[in-house]
Amino acid sequence: MDRRHHYIKGANTREGDESGKPCAFYVEDPVAHLSEEHRQYLLSKHGTLDLEPIPDMTDTDPYNWPRWRKNFNLTLVAFHAMMATFTASSIQSAFENISEDLDVSMQRTSYLVSLFIAVLGGAPLFWRPLCNRYGRRPIFLISLICSLIGNIGCAKSTSYATMGLSRAITAFFISPAAAIGSAVVAETFFRKDRARCMGGWTLMVTLGVPSAPFIFGFVASRVGYRWIYYILAIVNATQFLLYFFFGSESLYVRGNIPTNTVIAAKQSLFKFRRIDPTPLEFWDFFQPLSYVMKPCVVIPAVAYAMIFLWGSVMLTIEISQIYPAKFGLNTQQVGLQFLGIIIGSVIGEQIGGFISDRWMLMRQKRTGEPSPPEYRLWLSYIGHALTICGIVVFAIEIRDSGGVWNIAPVIGAAIAAGGNQIVTTVDITYAVDCYREDAASVGVFITLVRQTWGFIGPFWFPEMFEVVGWAGGAGIAVALVVGVSVIPTVLVQWRGASWR
Repeated sequence: MDRRHHYIKGANTREGDESGKPCAFYVEDPVAHLSEEHRQYLLSKHGTLDLEPIPDMTDTDPYNWPRWRKNFNLTLVAFHAMMATFTASSIQSAFENISEDLDVSMQRTSYLVSLFIAVLGGAPLFWRPLCNRYGRRPIFLISLICSLIGNIGCAKSTSYATMGLSRAITAFFISPAAAIGSAVVAETFFRKDRARCMGGWTLMVTLGVPSAPFIFGFVASRVGYRWIYYILAIVNATQFLLYFFFGSESLYVRGNIPTNTVIAAKQSLFKFRRIDPTPLEFWDFFQPLSYVMKPCVVIPAVAYAMIFLWGSVMLTIEISQIYPAKFGLNTQQVGLQFLGIIIGSVIGEQIGGFISDRWMLMRQKRTGEPSPPEYRLWLSYIGHALTICGIVVFAIEIRDSGGVWNIAPVIGAAIAAGGNQIVTTVDITYAVDCYREDAASVGVFITLVRQTWGFIGPFWFPEMFEVVGWAGGAGIAVALVVGVSVIPTVLVQWRGASWR
């Protein structure tokens, strides 16, 4: 039962109303059941009792961590999540180099990215149950050390098949933080800060896509594309050390208050143990798929995936493949084109995260009641509009370029990226707000839907633009965004309260 709403049928002095029906009402006092000692503890930690959810009376509850510790831990997890998409896109600016070295076509080279995207979407189904039993920290540490090995395997690969296998191994192990970061946010930050902090995580996931070719364009041009993998391995090693010595475990079982919080905190650095004793069952590995039956998760997931497909995947794939041939740009110059997507994503996050929380707080102050999750979705329409606008500008400017480079398509990409980031944060935060207690499963399901769309796109983008042209492709994109993202969002905003 939600701790904020205690449903009571019948009062002590009344069995029913005038019609004979039992009366029902909600008691809206989240701290009424707390002891005085518990209240004083919360006041000393947070300066207020207006908290959602209500933390336990112990320093080991992540909600009671100091703000610096929460933010630092989230930064480590967000950077880990970024490395997942960063690694996926790391070779996009080096397609031409890899194609020549392995003697395969540019199209087959792009499949190395598609393969990574596909595994990145499915692998969290395996990791989520283990994270929920043994904690986030040990799984993240395993993720980093095995990703390091996979990246070294890529650097040493001399054939297309071997590199594909090494990429798949890396994707499998790097995937947990990209999907389960939503759970870390939900387990650590109160509802009033959730969009801002969720936005920090989602922004890093988004930035991984354009940042990799932006940075590694220089690397591939200067020292060869294989150093891309060596650098990724070095970063994984650095992350492992940072997370081992400074990372904190955010999985906490409510009501399980340790007797000695100081000892528990010291031991948590070197001692790993099972946190949740619930038996691990075969169904646990597929439980996130059950959200396909929950409209408040599946609709935002599909709507966001379509925006991500056009506002991120399509842009990065087409820039990597089109710009060398159409404008004669080298690897380093192609990488520079992704700066627009990076800037657009950072700007968009200010609306999806910080302004989103302020938006919900303003309504709460105006009405005196907690804002329903659906109220947040109003901001997603800004993202939809910007994504559509950016895609059209990008496509039309590419068509009209005449083979001469100009900055206009990059501006279009920046606008679309801003819209994508707004929808990313708003839709994921909405879904987590609806099912906060199962935030890990929500994140895994959304990641699976997003990565599936992202995997399919590169197989038909080039043929689509070749057959229908850039203007026709933009028209298809707009139709899909409106049909799969905008209209369903209107529907869930209208009916979401009754579906939750």
